[in-house]
Order: sequence, then C-alpha cells, then structure tokens
Amino acid sequence: MPKIVLPAAQWENLIAMMRATCPEIFDDSGNVLNCFAGQWQNSGQPRPILSPIDGSLLGNLPMLSGAEATTAVQTAQQEFTGWSALSLSARKEKVAAAIETLKAHRDLMAYLLTWEIGKPVRQARVSADRCISGVEWYLQEIDQMLVDRAPLGVVSNIASWNYPLSVLIHAMLVQALCGNSVVAKVPTDGGLYTLSFAVALCRKHGIPFTLVSGSGGELSQALIQSPEVAALNYVGGKSHSRSIAESLMETPKRYMLEMEGLNTYGIWNFSNWPALAAQMKKGYEYGKQRCTAYVRWVVQRELFPQFLETYLSVVKSLQIGHPLLVEEGASEAPDLDFGPVINAKKASELNALIQDAFMKGAIPVYRGVQNPDMFLPEQDKSAYLLPVCLLAVPKSAQLYHNEPFGPVDTIVLVDSEAELITEMNVSNGNLVSSIATDDVRWAETIVEDLRAFKIGINKVRSRGDREEIFGGFGNSWRGCFVGGEYLVRALTKGQADEVLFGNFRYGLNVPEAGDMLVQVG
Repeated sequence: MPKIVLPAAQWENLIAMMRATCPEIFDDSGNVLNCFAGQWQNSGQPRPILSPIDGSLLGNLPMLSGAEATTAVQTAQQEFTGWSALSLSARKEKVAAAIETLKAHRDLMAYLLTWEIGKPVRQARVSADRCISGVEWYLQEIDQMLVDRAPLGVVSNIASWNYPLSVLIHAMLVQALCGNSVVAKVPTDGGLYTLSFAVALCRKHGIPFTLVSGSGGELSQALIQSPEVAALNYVGGKSHSRSIAESLMETPKRYMLEMEGLNTYGIWNFSNWPALAAQMKKGYEYGKQRCTAYVRWVVQRELFPQFLETYLSVVKSLQIGHPLLVEEGASEAPDLDFGPVINAKKASELNALIQDAFMKGAIPVYRGVQNPDMFLPEQDKSAYLLPVCLLAVPKSAQLYHNEPFGPVDTIVLVDSEAELITEMNVSNGNLVSSIATDDVRWAETIVEDLRAFKIGINKVRSRGDREEIFGGFGNSWRGCFVGGEYLVRALTKGQADEVLFGNFRYGLNVPEAGDMLVQVG
C-alpha cells in the first residue's frame, strides 16, 4: 500500500492552526515576525528555511541586524521594570496560565518540531511534556528557593536547535518566574515556528518574552555584551564559549555556557549484555543529536566479541526514516528511533569526518543502509545519515577528539585500567560518562579520575530536570551550574558575598551534594 504524509501533520494545516490561534506572529504575506517591544514586528531579511525531513521550503527566518537586536534588548529591560515589580504569586499565576495554554496546543507544537528539526513525533511530544512538567515542578517548589533573593534583570538565551521546548522554553519560563525579563535568539538551524508559537502563547498571559532571529555573528554583541544583559544562557562550541567566558570574566554578568564534550561509556569486567543493549537502543533517540549522547565506547579488549555482538544487534534493529510517513488511513505517526540529522550540511560534515577517519586508518565496523520503504519515492534524503561505527580511529583524525553530534560511534580497545581512564578522558572534560562493570566497588574507586560532570555505573546519565543539577568539567562547561536551586541562584541575587557553584575561569566551586553526581544502576 502506498504511503503518505500523516494528514493531521501536513505543514499547510499546521500553519493554518497557528494563524488561527496566534495571527499576530505573521505579517500580511505570511512571513513570521520578530517579537520585541511587546509586539510582533519586523520580518527582517528573509533567509529560507528547509525541512530536514524532505528539503521542502517551510518559510523564511526573519534575520535582524545587530542594531535591531540592541533595540530588542533595550526594550526587554523596559519590560523588566514592570514584571519584576509583580509579586511572586502574581508571576506564578501568569506562568501557570501559560503552561495550561501550552498543554492545550501540545500536539501542534510537537508536529511543528518534527517538520523543523526532524524529531520523531513521539520524541517531540516528550519534549513538550518535559517542558510543561518541568515548569510545573518549579511552580510548586520556587517559593522556598526565592526567599531573600531578587531578580537580576534581562536574561539572554542563545541555545542549540535540538531542544527548543524542553530546554529553551523551559529555561525561559523559569527565568521569568524568577522575576527576570527574557530575550532569546531563534537557532538558525531550526525551531522558528515552534518557538514563535510557544512565545506567542506565553505572551498572551503577560510573560515578558522577546524572540529575535539573526546570525550569531551579527547579534552576539547585542545579546551578550549589551549592558542591559544581566545573565547569559548559551549553548555552543568550545572556541566560541571560551572567548565568551573570557569577555565576561571581568563583568558582573552571570553566565551558563554549555560547550562540547566527548561523552564516553567504558566497558570493563562486564557480563550483563542485555542491560547494556537496552541502554544502547535508547541512546540512539533523535540520532544522538544530544549533548549527553554517548558516542565513544572504550572496551576491554577481551570483551570486544561480546560487545560487538550486542552493539550490532542494536544498530540493526533501529527504525530510521521519514518521521511522518504512514499508510493511508493511519492516524498516528510511526515510532521511529530517528529521522534526518538537522540538515544536509550536517550530514555532509559527518560524512567528511567519517571519510577522514577512514583515510587515516580507522576500521569500519558498521554502516546502515537506507530502507526505501521508510521514505517517499523521489523525496530528498540528503539530510539522512544512518548509523556508522568505526574501530581504532587514529589520533590524527578529527573524529578521535571531536563530538560528532550525530549517529556516529567510535570504539577504542584497551588492555589496562590506566588506558581505560585515559581514553575516557580524551576530550578534557565532558558532561556525562558511564562505566559498565560487574564490580561496582571497583567502579566507585575510579570515578574520581574521570573528567565528567555526571557519572553512571551500569546506567547512562542525562541532563535531567527539576532539582537535578547539571554542568560540566574542563572544556565542556563554563559558569554556573544549573538545575533546581542552583538554577534559581544563578538567575537571582542574594547576599553580596554569596558563592555560586560552577566551573569558572579560575576554578571549580563544587556543590555540597557532590555525591549526587554519581549514580549506580
């Protein structure tokens, strides 16, 4: 039977629903506007947006100039005055009302997310649900966290494209709940419609959100260095993050800078392969386009046959394809492991990394092949990259040191504990690491040697939400740690001599509950 795009999720229908609910987002020609000075205005310089699913044109990104972004930040400061004067109970009431409105449009946001960044529908719904439930937790818990604390001012957000709802909108709502006004830049690689719709729904309840589009190079001066910006929430690469941290070092601005890190899973004296297989399977969600994805496997040499058998059984079982493709008459999208990577350019970059490793001597272990039944005939598939795994990548290859941010794994074989630790620490700091072993007591003795912020023993670690703390070591993070009380502290001010926990230019301030960062499965 021929397959079609799920009727309920066709792009034209989604745009019609958006326009019926929030017509203010669009100009008379149907272009999305920027949101600042309390209104939707200025369609900027249009930059075409293509869906990673099939290369179709979704619309235009309304790119602003640096001067226009400066105006947006200044008007956000004006909104801060009125918003911060509200009582906490009044802010909570408005944020709670916004959350109820987001709930009512959860499926529409999920479908938008699928078209814009290629995330399968079930995973997109989870992203919306995590945003909603996470903010609901803060609504319940924030009173005690804000005792004797005051808002900072304007909080600026420059985030990645992979989690517009569960990370960015979630963060913006918590920032506003703390009494701040909020500015966010739309990621140029995806999320314009999802973010614009969510921001418009929140603004209907008086939440002081500003949303702007533009290139990082053009807008960074306004969004990072403007005197009105009191705090910066940033996700980006190592080089940019380091330079930002240096530029903010002598300023009073708060900052939370999430950088790159090569998250690693070490395998040593281990036998529970079915449990590891389940972790591998879940780890492939969204094609490993996550900051906490495990892409480097450091394996005891004598365990390699069992590891390889487990690994291959997992990657061969993955369902990958067009995330909205259904048989005629179906009412629900397929439950895929992942669809495309974020765009054709990223797929090309990953293929170049793979080819570089091959040319320098890496051994190919696995490369997936596209199943034509998972795609429409003649559709653009240039953004699709199936799983690739390489063994013994040489140190001269870029892939040895760099986070691929996609479905590309590497395997390193080791013969001693010292080698295991060295190879797990190759990126000088990462967000998460794990060890699979039958000897938990042994694992607990080496976790202090691992340069990861969160460490799992026989389990994977993730960013987490609600009260769970998040941050990084070394090159993977700069600035305040976040999550629960730590996030609220970073977004507010208390006593003049207070200590903020984080990874700063001159060292690490470790939270009191440091043992919470290691978990045993």
